[in-house]
Amino acid sequence: MDELAFKFAVNNINRNKTLIPNTTLTYDIQRINLFDGFEASRRGGTNSSSTRSSGPIQTNMHSNTTLLAILDVVTFFKWKKLTVVYEDSTGLMRMQELIKAPAKFNLKIKIRQLTPGNQDARPLLKELKRDKEFFILFDCSYWMAAELLKQLSSMGMMTEYYHFFFTTLDLFALDLEPYRYSGVNMTGFRLLNVDNPWVASTMDKWAMERLQGPKQESGLMDGIMTTDAALMYDAVFMVAVASQRATQMTVSSLQCHRHKPWRFGPRFMNLFKEAQWDGLTGHIVLNKTDGLRRDFDLDIISLKEDGAARENPYVMYKKSDKELVGNDRFEGYCLDLLKELSNILGFTYEVRLVADGKYGAQNDKGEWNGMVRELIDHVADLAVAPLTITYVREKVIDFSKPFMTLGISILYRKPNGTNPGVFSFLNPLSPDIWMYVLLACTGVSCVLFVIARFTPYEWYNPHPCSPSSTLIQNNFTLLNSFWFGIGALMRQGSELMPKALSTRIVGGIWWFFTLIIISSYTANLAAFLTVERMDAPIDSADDLAKQTRIEYGAVRDGSTMTFFKKSKISTYEKMWAFMSSRKNTALVKNNQEGITRVLTTDYAMLMESTSIEYISQRNCNLTQIGGLIDSKGYGVGTPIGSPYRDKVTIAILQLQEEGKLHMMKEKWWRGNGCPEEDNKEANALGVENIGGIFIVLAAGLVLSVFVAIGEFIYKARRNADIEEVSEFMAVLSSWSRWSEVSEGQQNFRRNDLIKAVLF
Repeated sequence: MDELAFKFAVNNINRNKTLIPNTTLTYDIQRINLFDGFEASRRGGTNSSSTRSSGPIQTNMHSNTTLLAILDVVTFFKWKKLTVVYEDSTGLMRMQELIKAPAKFNLKIKIRQLTPGNQDARPLLKELKRDKEFFILFDCSYWMAAELLKQLSSMGMMTEYYHFFFTTLDLFALDLEPYRYSGVNMTGFRLLNVDNPWVASTMDKWAMERLQGPKQESGLMDGIMTTDAALMYDAVFMVAVASQRATQMTVSSLQCHRHKPWRFGPRFMNLFKEAQWDGLTGHIVLNKTDGLRRDFDLDIISLKEDGAARENPYVMYKKSDKELVGNDRFEGYCLDLLKELSNILGFTYEVRLVADGKYGAQNDKGEWNGMVRELIDHVADLAVAPLTITYVREKVIDFSKPFMTLGISILYRKPNGTNPGVFSFLNPLSPDIWMYVLLACTGVSCVLFVIARFTPYEWYNPHPCSPSSTLIQNNFTLLNSFWFGIGALMRQGSELMPKALSTRIVGGIWWFFTLIIISSYTANLAAFLTVERMDAPIDSADDLAKQTRIEYGAVRDGSTMTFFKKSKISTYEKMWAFMSSRKNTALVKNNQEGITRVLTTDYAMLMESTSIEYISQRNCNLTQIGGLIDSKGYGVGTPIGSPYRDKVTIAILQLQEEGKLHMMKEKWWRGNGCPEEDNKEANALGVENIGGIFIVLAAGLVLSVFVAIGEFIYKARRNADIEEVSEFMAVLSSWSRWSEVSEGQQNFRRNDLIKAVLF
């Protein structure tokens, strides 16, 4: 990911013509061993005539600074006991200052190490649980932190009694949604300033342009940049800022394998230390003596339960560089809807997130939680959220008319385009139609032959100068009848012209038939030759139910899963049987996990159509398959008997008639847009499009040669019987006659010439 961030930064600098005008950055990536300093210095060369240096320049924090922050947090929480779990020996070295802290802070510390090379930490966690170690600091990488969280959950340690502190700066990037309502205390640091609008915009571009998503086992949320990647991005921009001030420095031609130092190296290093930049990790200022970063902001983050009712794009925290209070903290579709309702009905309102972060469900005792509970208790007057109108909810609260209609659909990867193929010229007509055309040609030819033999007007005297001749002929032999039909089908015609009315009717009807067929074929030919077909393996829920290769599922314990679980329709019962038999793989914890599986594996996600529409607008690799499986609506909830229900319903109908509901949805659902699939200009046809025509031509030529040889041998054998000579001599005689004729010798009798040319 660091390499992708490096390239991403270089590309952004090159696109930004104001930072270093008339300059284009290029890069040469060298891969070396992380712990081989000699190899690094050998490849990197030296920056001056002296190889002595005061130390490396760092845009990251010094480890001692992190330890001071950890001690501040420990002091704030007034911990008296702390267990430090480190991943490798470098982690133990980083924790030296913390280990020395007990004498000064009256802190009892235990040191434990994770088993090197083994991700299974459950034996160690079992010991910590047995010894009742409730305050644990994990010094490990983010991917190990993600694995630890899963194992802590499986060990039953995700409770309010435990407090976990992670030193990784990427705790914010991990998917913590499964642990949000566990009650566990979780704390960490964050250097990446994701609340800054510019940082958020850069992160959105990173999510759109990145060439590959995070590995599923990494635990990272999709589209999130790690802290190391952000530091790499900022380091490249620091180089650009320093280069902007180094206008008078020149660079001579370089040779990769010569270690001659750059004479402007020390000056450029000083410029780099003096440079400042507001980057993804905050304001970057370096110490001019040792090159270490100073004066930076380190955020303390913790796991909270609020936020489940905040769902993009309905209700979101507003991104701003200023501190917001009250209703200004939020934005989204539901906030715009609430504002329009207040303008129509003339009421004022205060937005408050639901206490438990839930929409509202009924437990085994019949008790409700979430928004529904607050409406029942009259804690809230309105519930404006993606709250589904259901029968059980309608019994305890009132709903307005739905402001949005939706249903369950299928989220799947957008199918890749396939080339038409060399025989794509056959695609405009289906195989059945091609077979029917051939049968029609055969039938018409046979009918024409029979009618031409039957009608007296197709027989004629081949010698019109001898009216008394009794010899008559008919041009429509069986072969000629077929030739007439084929010629009309190929739009070439023939010298055979029907004379009788009956045969002309046959010919006219056949010509009309071929006109329609050829016109239809020509009209569809261009599209089939130039357009790449998007063939999806599934087109509907029925296709999913009929196969087992593509795995499919929904969010565990969600409304979509409940629909399939309670459905009595045979197709959906079959789908639920499949999902329930593979609960560990088919059912996912949340939408984000399902989206990641759709992108990385052969998996189809069943979810609400509005969510699919929002996701596919922001990820061009995803699309909705098929239509809606069911139909339901989102409504504004009110307490039973509330005077606001009918007024809100009328206001929603007014907004619907005025088109404002549609405009609000367009505003919040429309993403950055995916590239158009259809090009405005037609692509040039290549061999992969019409190569089959050449194959047919070559096959026809080869077939004609073999047929000619067959005709030659057949006629030679006939001549051998007539002239009473051997077949071999007859072949030699026919060949010599053909050769003499081809050389221009015309002194033959008529019969001999016919034998030579016509075998």
